[in-house]
Amino acid sequence: MKQLLLVFIGGGFGSTLRYVIGKYMNSTETGIPWGTFTANILGSLLIGIILGFAAKNDALSSNQTLLLATGFCGGFTTFSTFAYENHVLLKAGDFTSFALYTIGSFVVGFLAVFLGLFLVKSF
Repeated sequence: MKQLLLVFIGGGFGSTLRYVIGKYMNSTETGIPWGTFTANILGSLLIGIILGFAAKNDALSSNQTLLLATGFCGGFTTFSTFAYENHVLLKAGDFTSFALYTIGSFVVGFLAVFLGLFLVKSF
């Protein structure tokens, strides 16, 4: 039960922060949802750092990992919003924004995870 509560609390904070970032960064002018992109990239970096710390000398407990990685990062990043926003771009015929957003999210997201893991190993 405690683990569920930790995931719930972390997810609530992560989802709230994602909402705030999206509210201020998603732009109808460019067509690219920069807020979701930013949340997914930051979340990828954070999960790399968190899981790197968790693996390094058992620096985080399993409860801390649940709160931060599963809860916060799980609530902060979102594949469902990403998929829907890509649907909207395709439906609007904005294939350039679709390609940039999709490829950018995958490439930069993976790089952010690797960077997070690398940063932890370096310190």
